[in-house]
Parts: sequence; structure tokens; C-alpha cells
Amino acid sequence: MTLERIQSALALFVGAFVFYTAATGPFEGLIQRALFLALVSALGFALYPLGAGKPWRPVGLSIDLVLTLVTVAACGYVVWHYDEIMTSLPWASALDIGLTVGLVIAVLELGRRTVGIIFPLLVTVALSYALFGNHLSGPLRHRGFDVYFVTETIFLGDLGIWGLLTGVAATVIAAFVLFGALLLHSGGGQAFMDLAMRLGGRQPGGAAKIATIASGLFGMVSGSAVANVATTGNFTIPMMIRLGYPRPFAAAVEAVASTGGQIAPPIMGAAAFVMAEILNIPYLTIIVAAVMPALLFYMSVFMTVHFVALRRNLAVVPDEDLPAWNTIVAPRRVLPIVAALGGLGIGIYLGRSIATSAFYGISGLLFAFVATQWGRLSAREMLAKVVSGLEDAGKGMVIIGVLLAGAQILVSMINMTGVGVTLSSLIVTLAGDSVFLVALIVGLVCLVMGMGLPTTAAYVLVAAVLAPAMTGVGVDPLSAHLFVFYFATISVITPPVCVAVFVGAGIAKTNWLPAAGEAVRLGAVTYIVPFLFVLYPGMTMQGGASAVLSAAIAGGALVVAVPALLAGASPLGRRWADAGLFAAVIGLSIWPHPATPFLAVGLLVASLVASRMRSGALA
Repeated sequence: MTLERIQSALALFVGAFVFYTAATGPFEGLIQRALFLALVSALGFALYPLGAGKPWRPVGLSIDLVLTLVTVAACGYVVWHYDEIMTSLPWASALDIGLTVGLVIAVLELGRRTVGIIFPLLVTVALSYALFGNHLSGPLRHRGFDVYFVTETIFLGDLGIWGLLTGVAATVIAAFVLFGALLLHSGGGQAFMDLAMRLGGRQPGGAAKIATIASGLFGMVSGSAVANVATTGNFTIPMMIRLGYPRPFAAAVEAVASTGGQIAPPIMGAAAFVMAEILNIPYLTIIVAAVMPALLFYMSVFMTVHFVALRRNLAVVPDEDLPAWNTIVAPRRVLPIVAALGGLGIGIYLGRSIATSAFYGISGLLFAFVATQWGRLSAREMLAKVVSGLEDAGKGMVIIGVLLAGAQILVSMINMTGVGVTLSSLIVTLAGDSVFLVALIVGLVCLVMGMGLPTTAAYVLVAAVLAPAMTGVGVDPLSAHLFVFYFATISVITPPVCVAVFVGAGIAKTNWLPAAGEAVRLGAVTYIVPFLFVLYPGMTMQGGASAVLSAAIAGGALVVAVPALLAGASPLGRRWADAGLFAAVIGLSIWPHPATPFLAVGLLVASLVASRMRSGALA
């Protein structure tokens, strides 16, 4: 059997396992998590072989086989001894230590192969700190933990590698990865792209707006900014370049728009599911809280693209390149998406678990897909699309499973040593109990800590270490977690380690540095919006109608003023006057007083009137 067939078979098995457990309910906690980790690890070593194409590949194959066997053995040990682990809290033996070391090495090695060296290094530092932190001096010193206690924490209980994050990956997130893959393979991907082209193509900066819409739609399903850039960017970036858009700008638009998909309801990135579990609140609550910030994000990107397009006279997309509306709204395109989202919504409305709701969505999707394609595609062709979706879902779960298992090790070490509380206390001490200063320090540290990490891993890290600093000065827990979530998200477009920009620049065949500068400008509002969570409770739909209205007005003024300032819009005709006007609007928007949002909007309206009068006088 060739490696490709092994990969396909394992991916199908992983997808089938997730589909089955979503339909019938998961196994007992540790059993579900151990089986899931064993499956995705075996698939991961097949998908990312060590030394592929190198003369020493036989050595790499031996290492892969050993790591796979150790992982399966460790996971099988936990399944076999489930009752003992959950009821008697066993002491660690030499065998337990050996299995733990092998499993941790396997998880970290898979993490290195899938997302790079930074994340495994962070986990290694956390483990080293747990074992040797008692030799440090100062506030970071702890009482010390031996290898037996660390093994018991990581392996022989539900607080270490088998903890909450691995559980979310093995149930909720896996079900939604499957949901998204099947949705895209059943025609949803082309439907999203066609809709984006029709809505944005004939506007100023049409190709960039197509990228914004399409990447947002794809991002809501994929949950990965980098994967989204690689997918939609291969279509949107060449289209922008072909129409004369600067290459750095094309790369930046795709990177920023793809990033926004992770913060856009109703299907946000995997980190949102983790947030729901950490805060122990319904996922629907997070969706509602994220609506306004997501709208502000995409409005700001649209406004920036619009201003830049007018200034640079960027081309629209020719009519002949746009799909017809009757093709876009054809039942075979629309009904599977409607049925998928409808099934998901019904499950949530009925109070089913999120994983079961995802199964309802998958069932509706498959039924509508078969019904609308019957007679157009053969049964074999329809089955091939479903199988392809299952395979892609299985492969997509590797990164999620490995990342969250590694992140769970990291979080367990942070909690065990108490370093998160220590760092939070240091931040509060440094900021002097000022909510704004705490938020500013946390935001900057989030950007640094999130660089080079996938969003989910970055969020888990900053939530464990930094969110307590914000709640410690009175910030609402949901607002605090959304704050660090947003900064963890935008770290992928923030230099110097802006991985989404790197991918976009590679597709555009341009230097990443100017592309990163364009990305920061396009996403500038996203660096400010999280502070509105702290300043305006209504930003997360809390505090009543008046609070929500004030937050919406303040946010709306921001998404006009910031792009206008950065794009060089000139309503008054004088550079410094225009800059002062927009700076005043921004300042009023972020000043938490009942009157300031209305004053900000008043200034914008006055500037628009002045611009119209000036245009009339010039005419």
C-alpha cells in the first residue's frame, strides 16, 4: 500500500470517527480524547513524514513508526485503565513516566512538523519551568515538582494532556471541521466565491472587495487565517494583480480579510469553541457578543479599500468575468448551504450540544446536496465529493488535535506552577490598577506571545496567562477573553512574524515587508476595537439598548475615521486640518462618555457637508 493510500485511509477513518461520535454522542471523556489523539497522531505522522524526499528517509520512517507506536500505546493504556485513572488517582510508575515522555515527544514533534518550532519550544519551556523552576530566584520561583508529580498531572488525570482543550478538539471542533469541509466540497466554496464576485466586483476596488467578502465567508468555515490565504488567495491575489493592483496591497488585502473570518459569527474559528468551554458559557453567547466587532472589522476593511481605490483609481472587475445572478441563486447552489446552516441553527435552538448541532447541519447539508444534484451527478460522483470532504476534514483535524493537546500540556504546567497568576499580578502592579493601562500592556504582550502561533494556540496561551490580569481589575470575563482573542488573532498580520502576510506575499511574489505595512493599515481598526470591549460594555451586547447604541455609534465613527486618516482622505482640502479632524473623531470615539460618540458622528457629518460644499464650489 502506498503512502498516499495510507493517508487517505487514515483520514477517512478519522472523519468517520468524528461523524459517528457527533451522531451518537462521544465516548467517556478520557476514552474519546485518547482515541482521537491516537487517530490524528497516526494520520499526522503519515501526512508529514520525516525526511521525505531525502536520502535518509529510511531512518525517518523508523522514527515515524516508533513515535506512532508509542502514541498509540500511550493512548491505548489510558483507554484500558480508564476506570482506575478516574477513580483511584494512581501514583506514577516507571512505565507511566516512559509513556508520558514518549507521548509528549510525539505531540511536540508533530507540532514542529505542522506549525513550526515556536509552539513546541514554548511547551518545552513550560515543562522545564515546572521541573526546574524551584532553582530560580525572585517572583518566578516555585516550590518545585518532581517527574512523578508532573507525570501524574499530564498523563494520569483529566487536567493534563487529556484535559478540556483536548476534549474540545475531539468533539466540538472536530465536528465543525467536518461540517466546514463537507460544506466546501458540496459546492459551498464555489457559491461563496461567486457571491463575493457579484457583490463586490463592480464597486471601486472591486477585486479587493471580492477578496474581503470571499475570505470572510471561507474564514468563518475554515477557522485558519493561513489556510484561508492559501485557499482563496490563489484566486483573488492573481485577479487583483491582473487588474493592476500593487502586489503588496493585493497580498495584504487577502491576509487581513482571511484573518477576519476567525472573528466572524456564526461559525468562528476554533478558538471561540475553546473560549466557550473555558468560560463555561453557551457558544451562542459568544456569537452574539462577537457580532458587532466582526461587522466593524469588515466595515473598516471595506472603507480602507474604498478610500485607497478612489485615490489610486483601482480597476473594477469586468462584467464578463462576473457570474450571473441566476447561477448564484440557483437551488443547487443555495439549498445545501441553507440546509446546513438551518440544521445547525435547529440543533442550537433545541438545546443540543454543539457537536450534535453540527451533526444536524451535516445531515441537512448531505440531504440537500443529494436532492439538488440528483440527475446532474452520478451516485459515484456525489460519493466521491463526500469522501473527498471526509478526507480533507480528517487531514484538517491533525493540526487542531496536535495543537490543542500541546496547548493543554502548556496550560496544565501554567496552572500547576501558578506562573499565570504571578505574571498577571506583575502586570497589575506595573499598570497601577488602571484598566486602560492593563489593557494596553496585555494587548502588546498578546501580540508578542501570539507571533508565529496559530490563532487557537495563541488564544489558549494568552487566555491562561493574561486574561486574569484584566479580570483582576474588574473587566468582565467575556470582554477580557474577547480582548485577548482579538489580539491573538491579529498577531498573524502583525510584523515581524506575520505568517498570514508571508503566505499572501508568496502568492503575490512580492516582498513581505511592504505587504505587512499595508496589512497593518488595512487592519488598523482591529487594533483599536478590542479596547472598546473595555470602554463600552455594549460592544459585546451587554448593558442594555442604550449601551449597545453608544458602542455601535462609537464603533461606526471609528471605522470611518481610521481608514480615512490612513488612506489620506481630504474632505476639508487641507492635509493637517483633515488629519486633525479624523484624529479628533478617533479620540471622541474611544473616550467613554455618553456624549462623545454622538460628537464624533457630528464631526464626520460636518466634514461630509464641508466636502460636498467644496466640491460644488470647485465645480
